[in-house]
Amino acid sequence: MQNRTAAIIITVVTALVCICASIFACSSGIPIATGTPIDVTLNGETTQQTVSPTIGYVLLCLSLLMLLVPVAVGFFTLRRKPGANDVQSMNEPVPPAS
Repeated sequence: MQNRTAAIIITVVTALVCICASIFACSSGIPIATGTPIDVTLNGETTQQTVSPTIGYVLLCLSLLMLLVPVAVGFFTLRRKPGANDVQSMNEPVPPAS
């Protein structure tokens, strides 16, 4: 029971962290991929610069991967282990050896 509770907590925490990071990457990736100029301030001067659209596409792909991480963590931590219920009871007789 304790391991199950820890698995649920780990799944929720990774989901929150990954979804927040994914939203940030997606909100940065869309304007970069479309070529929208970004204001850059250096030594008190503000200029508009564009970033390569490739960086925007990479950020969009990373945001998709970050959304898949909680799904994978949930699957591997919350699934039932195969054969966990197949353990032989100590009170049952041992089958004869042939």
